[in-house]
Amino acid sequence: MNIALLSPLPPEQSGIADYAQALMSHLLTSGVTVETPLKAVAQDELQSVMEKTDWSRYDVVHAELGGGRLQEFAALQWLMRNRPTLVLTATVHDPERLVWRPLHFPVGLEKLAKSWPLADKLLTVLLDPWTLKAERALAGHLRRVVTLTHTGGQVLRARMRIGESVNVVIPHGVMPVESRPPAPVDTLRLLYFGFIYRGKGIEDVLQALARLLEQRPELRGQLRLTLAGGAEPSMAFRSGGAYIDELVDTIGQLGLESNIDWQLNVPEQQIAELIQNHHLMVLPYRESRKLALLGQIRGTSGALAWAMACGRGVLASDTRAFAEELSYGNGQVFRQADADALALVLEQLLDAPSICLEWAAAAQLQGRKRAWPLVAEQFSGMFKEAACVSG
Repeated sequence: MNIALLSPLPPEQSGIADYAQALMSHLLTSGVTVETPLKAVAQDELQSVMEKTDWSRYDVVHAELGGGRLQEFAALQWLMRNRPTLVLTATVHDPERLVWRPLHFPVGLEKLAKSWPLADKLLTVLLDPWTLKAERALAGHLRRVVTLTHTGGQVLRARMRIGESVNVVIPHGVMPVESRPPAPVDTLRLLYFGFIYRGKGIEDVLQALARLLEQRPELRGQLRLTLAGGAEPSMAFRSGGAYIDELVDTIGQLGLESNIDWQLNVPEQQIAELIQNHHLMVLPYRESRKLALLGQIRGTSGALAWAMACGRGVLASDTRAFAEELSYGNGQVFRQADADALALVLEQLLDAPSICLEWAAAAQLQGRKRAWPLVAEQFSGMFKEAACVSG
């Protein structure tokens, strides 16, 4: 079976690029041929490449949609119009929508949107009815739509108006990692892992630590937080200065210097060891107020998948589909942007550290069920079924 994969790929720094690379590698080992006809294709080259590619060579064209990218959506639209008999499928990483913003702004407004962020936001909201119409048209043409959770599938089906039979839930795959139980909890070691930029709620964790240590100063030597992950410049540096510098200033103002460690731009081969050196991962994400005008994001997290792979529990805000992902006894959710709620959970964990060990055991069990070879087999079966349905 020959599959065309339309997706960002490394060295691009994004969770979807890493996901696509892992999926492609394991599909190849399961006997599925995977090609990437749009790899390294710039936006202004897309039309030409789409026209020159022999799409008849592929049984299925599969796209990874999400992360604010538009190119894969545009490619699927072109195939829908120009190769209507070709079998198209997609994994939607940010349900309940496919792309969340228009492919183009009206002529004359592109420059305004690029130079004035507020204009970009206003135009995105004003043009949303047309964006939604385009998303529904494409969703109705896709043979199968993959979501990583049942929560995501439910909201996507309702918003895109597609049938339940079209949606396939395949959980986020995890890398095989040698089991290593957590160390005894004499000092509770927390880990934030992921891309470090505004909107991830890191400030909420810092505030929670400060409030807990203010109320119970005797715990200061029993609590450490590591901030680790990618610091890609286009995300970490925006109007208002460098975000990491802001975090350093906040840590100093809260008196947390002795409780915080940093480990930026971690090589992939060191991720498992990093996670297993900690007792717990913290994912304090916040809902985007801008996107809340357009819908609900109910995706999951590559960092959470790594926690399962490494056998570690997770504390996460009640955003995205985290409530479902932590419903297996592998962690707990807290109200987003609520530092007091997070501080209370941390205090409970310090008073009853055996909870961390229970979460770790449950996470390890989920990790075994979601190993990439098993996930790749599910994708292989989905591709064959979609091609078969097409006749």
